[in-house]
Amino acid sequence: MNRPVPELAGTIFEPLEFRNLTVKNRVFRSSISGRFDNYDGSGTETRINWDVKFARGGVGTIISSNSPVLPRGLIVPGYASLDSDERVPFWRELGKRVHEYDCAYIPQIAFSGRQRDIGGIQYETGLSSTDKPEPLHGFPCERMTVAQIRETVEAFAQAARRVREAELDGVEIHGCNGYLITQFLSPAINDRKDEYGGSLENRARFALEIVRAVRREVGDDLHLQFKISAADYHDALFPWEPKGTRIEDTIQVCKWLEEAGVDAFHVSVGSSFPHPRNPAGGFPITDSIRSYDTMLSSGKNTFRNYLMFRTWPVNRLFKRLWERSSRDGAEGINLPEARAVKQAVSVPVICAGGFQTASVISAAIENGWIDAVSMGRPLIANPDLVNLFAEGHDQAPRPCTYCNKCLINFVENPLGCYEESRFKSREEMVRQILSVYEGAPLPSEVT
Repeated sequence: MNRPVPELAGTIFEPLEFRNLTVKNRVFRSSISGRFDNYDGSGTETRINWDVKFARGGVGTIISSNSPVLPRGLIVPGYASLDSDERVPFWRELGKRVHEYDCAYIPQIAFSGRQRDIGGIQYETGLSSTDKPEPLHGFPCERMTVAQIRETVEAFAQAARRVREAELDGVEIHGCNGYLITQFLSPAINDRKDEYGGSLENRARFALEIVRAVRREVGDDLHLQFKISAADYHDALFPWEPKGTRIEDTIQVCKWLEEAGVDAFHVSVGSSFPHPRNPAGGFPITDSIRSYDTMLSSGKNTFRNYLMFRTWPVNRLFKRLWERSSRDGAEGINLPEARAVKQAVSVPVICAGGFQTASVISAAIENGWIDAVSMGRPLIANPDLVNLFAEGHDQAPRPCTYCNKCLINFVENPLGCYEESRFKSREEMVRQILSVYEGAPLPSEVT
């Protein structure tokens, strides 16, 4: 059992000042969410319940789940979007409810590209920098034309305008973890021969055009941060694959992005999601088998993967390869990359990567390696974790185990902690998972 150690949390509760925004503490809830919204991209009370519970739990800032800027850019159906002006009232109400807890709210605007968890009914193929299918699941894609690139750049800008109209606190551009912007930045994925491929400057053109378009649309005084994969580690699972983006490349891209108007960087890693280093930790074979049937018809590799997950000893070998990246621990796994970015830019740096220990977070901030952390799974396990830090705990009494069952189950089930060992009973676990629906209106009550 953890004994209260108040001094360990001190740095965490110092306000963080950006150029256009000040937040009350150094803990951000990262862009985690389940399929809580309507299929058409309209938001629900369940989504509001989901975000508010983390504001109530003490985090200083909530980054929304990825919000598609166009219908073709959805990562998975059931996420609230920012693709039209009629979405603005929902986001304004969500922000108001979160602000009641002195918590900032920053929507993350996104476009899936070739990497999708579940394809939607609107489009069978994604858009990408390439026409090669996404390698893990085999989702098909089309190489974007220059006209489609310009349309997407403008869609990001209009989504940011809607964020401003909703009176929210800033916007985060989703430029990491294998989604569309990563597909342009990564030399392991981008095989274009035009002005958007080849050299680092050309591969960064798409990201820079998005930032400049956003600034043109919202002005210079809205907080704008960029989430980026500092290194691809594209060969983490299959060593014959190219490594992809290196940290040296990312440092140069971050310098260009800062010049274009980015106020902060949110550092992650990986050329895909999921990725052995993101989220680092376990690979739950049984849960994967149970949830993967939803994806069986989505890509050319999904049935192969399903058989692999079911077949011993192949599944054990896959599990071992997947988990080797985090054998030294999941917490703070991305600190070296974030520290390198921090040394190269003059704006604050937020680091993702399994953080859930007050002393670890405080040390990283006090050493000047980073300015803040973002949390996903540890907050799913303990939504009140930041309040526990404030009470003097170094960790929650029942910390996250990094089993990753939450991120596997979300495909078919409500997002929540599915590690039964953390609960007194399965019934208690189910109550916690379903609590997000309490007070949400029935579909017939929604106008």
